Amino acid sequence: MAFLGAAGTVTGSKTLVEHDGRRALVDCGLYQGERQWRRLNWQPFPVAPSGIDDVVLTHTHLDHCGYLPALFHRGFTGPAWCSPGSVALVPIVLRDSAHLLEAEAEYARTSGYSKHDPPLPLYTAADAERAITALRSTAYDTRTRLASGGELTLVRAGHVLGSASALLHVGDTTVLFSGDLGRPNHPLLRPRAKPPAARHVVIEATYGDRAHPADDPDHLEMAACIRRTIERGGSVLVPAFAVDRTELVLEALGRLRADDLIPDVPIHLDSPMALKVLAVYRSAAADGELVDGIEATLDALPRWRTAATADESRALNRPKTPCIIVSASGMANGGRVVHHLASMLPDPRHTVLLTGYQAVGTRGRALVDGAREVKIAGSYVPVRAEIARDEGFSVHADADELLAWLHELPHEPESVFVNHGEPSSAAALAERVRRELGAVVVVPRYGERVRVD
Repeated sequence: MAFLGAAGTVTGSKTLVEHDGRRALVDCGLYQGERQWRRLNWQPFPVAPSGIDDVVLTHTHLDHCGYLPALFHRGFTGPAWCSPGSVALVPIVLRDSAHLLEAEAEYARTSGYSKHDPPLPLYTAADAERAITALRSTAYDTRTRLASGGELTLVRAGHVLGSASALLHVGDTTVLFSGDLGRPNHPLLRPRAKPPAARHVVIEATYGDRAHPADDPDHLEMAACIRRTIERGGSVLVPAFAVDRTELVLEALGRLRADDLIPDVPIHLDSPMALKVLAVYRSAAADGELVDGIEATLDALPRWRTAATADESRALNRPKTPCIIVSASGMANGGRVVHHLASMLPDPRHTVLLTGYQAVGTRGRALVDGAREVKIAGSYVPVRAEIARDEGFSVHADADELLAWLHELPHEPESVFVNHGEPSSAAALAERVRRELGAVVVVPRYGERVRVD
């Protein structure tokens, strides 16, 4: 087994499992955040993509599926296995990613700030379509034979729609990949399943060194933030992932509006991708994939205005009246939210409300850490707007919840590999696992290979 991503960081998830000359790649994520990691997206893949037989995707976030078109561009031709929910969502994510990469390359060409001539995208829309045609659906709790010779079983992870933990039966051993684990209770999703038995476990550590703050299920702090911003004549910009996070933010805004806890100001949903994702969530509700009674919750979402065109989106950069703008991406690193930030950050009337984990090296993390200026499209922009957080939207298990998942294993594993976390988070979780379980516990290095036979 080789750790080719998410080792020393929370992005770029890729773990290669090899047996009898056959190879399966569990997750195929894009590196985001710090430049030292993003550069790896452009480096030759550590093994020949043409020699990989299968890809397994645990869920649809870019740091787990976003490199798949590049893998095809470089020679991979096999199937990509995932849950039915991910089969519905991954095409939306990959098409959007390819569009942004192509647009970024074109902007770099026309503005002249690239070192390359001509600047090229990491992958194109055509590469994304090739990856989409390779998606193969496998239901939860069902064994699927892989081209690499092993067997795959997905179990519900409760992180986003379609998210899964992946159990691989390879030769005489079993390896369980947690994927990104959700919290015990999600407002929209069915809860995560108990993990199946495995000899070896690879567990994520995004929140491995901390507990989530005390629950604020009514999002009263968010309401107070919105009220004070509107009172001073400003608008609230909410960077939000299109998958799951936007749905949760809209649900919260609907409840706050119904309870008269926030003013009746326009709500703009500036994310064509989020609208497509919302349609998938509505379909999943009809198929029984979400919690019981969720249709009423979805029907109660607040009425929003959409920015159908780029010109309509740019018009929101300087709102004429106070409003709330929900726009992707969640870490403020790409998408339409970036030009909103460029216009709104210098104005102290406005607020940028961050709603989830902000990876090191992202623009969102810089804002959380108190940056006085941030770089956007090659120029520095002063940060005078209020920067606020509402961590009540997190759908990542915290340290206690990660340990609880391990304790639910039917049998104690022989070894636990802690990845997908910043170094301090992974080290802290590994130490807790050592204290509470009798397993060998390892925080793997990038590129490290281990035997698990």
